[in-house]
Amino acid sequence: MTDQQNNDAAAADESTPQFSLQRIYVRDLSFEAPKSPAIFRQQWEPSVALDLNTKQKGLEGDFHEVVLTLSVTVKNADEVAFIAEVQQAGIFLIKNLDAASMSHTLGAFCPNILFPYAREALDSLVTRGSFPALMLSPVNFDALYAQEMQRMQEAGEAPSLQ
Repeated sequence: MTDQQNNDAAAADESTPQFSLQRIYVRDLSFEAPKSPAIFRQQWEPSVALDLNTKQKGLEGDFHEVVLTLSVTVKNADEVAFIAEVQQAGIFLIKNLDAASMSHTLGAFCPNILFPYAREALDSLVTRGSFPALMLSPVNFDALYAQEMQRMQEAGEAPSLQ
């Protein structure tokens, strides 16, 4: 290759979008069973409420932290059987994306990567509390992201990339 071809290849590499997962970790994990052991002696007819949230922040350079929080409250009749929460986080290297692509990557693609880890951590936590396995269904983060963008557009807000 000539020097010009090397320079052109280097310039193309610098403008090519890049994405890589650097680390996945549990940021916070909690479990409460306020009615145990009495709850284990009752007929088990649970109702499950799932709350999920994502947040992201920029780190040094092109590194970003994304945190997916899953909070589950399970009631048996009208009593809280247990509350479990996991904050599953990841550090991602993301380069050369336009603002819309960056927003979508941080708001949908990264949480989609984190979800199986968070789901497994919650399931393990619940079974260690001696409750039946908690098999959460997959989540469509692209649809949730689109709904949030539509809500923000209707409210006149702009997406933030911290």
